[in-house]
Amino acid sequence: LALAALAANFIRQNTVLEEQMKKKKILVLSDHPLSPSGVGTQTRYMIEALLKTNRYQFVCLGGAIKHENYQPQKVEPWGEDWRIFPIDGYGNHEIIRSVLQKERPDVLWFMTDPRFYEWLWEIENEIRAHVPMVYYHVWDNFPAPHFNARYYRSTDEVACISKVTHAILKEVAPEVSSFYMPHAVPSTLFHPATTPEQKEQSRALKEKIVNTSVKYANPKKKIFFWNSRNARRKQSGTLIWWFKELLDEIGHDKAMLLMHTDPRDPHGQDLPHLIEHLGVQDGQVLLSTQKVGPSDLATMYTTADYTLAISDAEGFGLSGVESLSCGTPIIVTMTGGLQEQVTDGENWFGWGIQPASKAVIGSLQVPYIYEDRIAQEDFNKVMKKALNLSPPKYKKLSAECLEHVKRNYNFENYENTWIEKMDRIIEEYGSWDTRKNYDRWHLMEVA
Repeated sequence: LALAALAANFIRQNTVLEEQMKKKKILVLSDHPLSPSGVGTQTRYMIEALLKTNRYQFVCLGGAIKHENYQPQKVEPWGEDWRIFPIDGYGNHEIIRSVLQKERPDVLWFMTDPRFYEWLWEIENEIRAHVPMVYYHVWDNFPAPHFNARYYRSTDEVACISKVTHAILKEVAPEVSSFYMPHAVPSTLFHPATTPEQKEQSRALKEKIVNTSVKYANPKKKIFFWNSRNARRKQSGTLIWWFKELLDEIGHDKAMLLMHTDPRDPHGQDLPHLIEHLGVQDGQVLLSTQKVGPSDLATMYTTADYTLAISDAEGFGLSGVESLSCGTPIIVTMTGGLQEQVTDGENWFGWGIQPASKAVIGSLQVPYIYEDRIAQEDFNKVMKKALNLSPPKYKKLSAECLEHVKRNYNFENYENTWIEKMDRIIEEYGSWDTRKNYDRWHLMEVA
């Protein structure tokens, strides 16, 4: 009996090993996939979709956060199929060379702004000789960045975060294989309050925040929610300043602003100082500073009447689709990925504010890009329209938001598309001994 048990266990172990060897392995470079950033979140969703097929494994270099330790992690319940190696930044030449030789992945997948991966493209000839490179591309705005063309051409497949990004890619490097792949969020996490418990949570939160001020308490007060990083391009300081001046005009008991962010982010402004300086610390502007899970975040969206984003540049703007998924309309700048969330070209799911100016700004790394700034007058007009929207019209708008997400940002479609695309890439490009569609050399005519 003991020998039989040992034999059965040996057979099981061998079967598991054989199944793992058959699985395709993907090397991922991005924000740590368990971090709350938009890049980290969407990376995790992509990984989980492919893991569910039981045909893929992942080795992740998890960067862009401060790590408590650098011990490799196995993500449960996936075990060996999902391993994360914490690193600083996003990697370097030697790390990539080492991981390629040790892990022998079938695909290298990476995501975020190309500025963070110039070092990676420097050795694309070493990488692509063995495996295809798949880039989930983030770019915020026109003019089309022709200075990125060499990076696009050094990539096998480019998935584009927004319609703006896809249009840019097709203009700058039309010969590169690409596809449109917008973000999405699970409807199991982000949805309207439907159960008695969820409705009570939203009711309790609303009662708590609208009554923060005794002087300006008003149960009918409108709640505007802002859920973004406190960074320069997000215009957090502008929002507080304009919101205060709007309250001066309409009354400080008519609306309040809830900001879920780091109030003293080194890349942003000192929000507590602004709130105190402007005299809106009596419940007009509230700060939510604790990190919360998706369910608590969804409660904030369902409690709010509107979600705001007035960024001067935005690749996608994840808070927009999270809000729409909860049935909460959005008020956003018509820039980057935000503009396709607020309208499908015919219908509106809130209000989009057209830029009053489009300044061309740049740096040594990014020679030019538009910075879209809205005018305070336009902001005020839209805010007043939102405040005066009748309950029946608001209810109709909320239902249209949900339908918009279902049609255009469906999470099941997001998962299925990644599976379909990765299966095709594996088949079409091969890896190592089966590598196809890549020339290790090319001819150039020198004058």
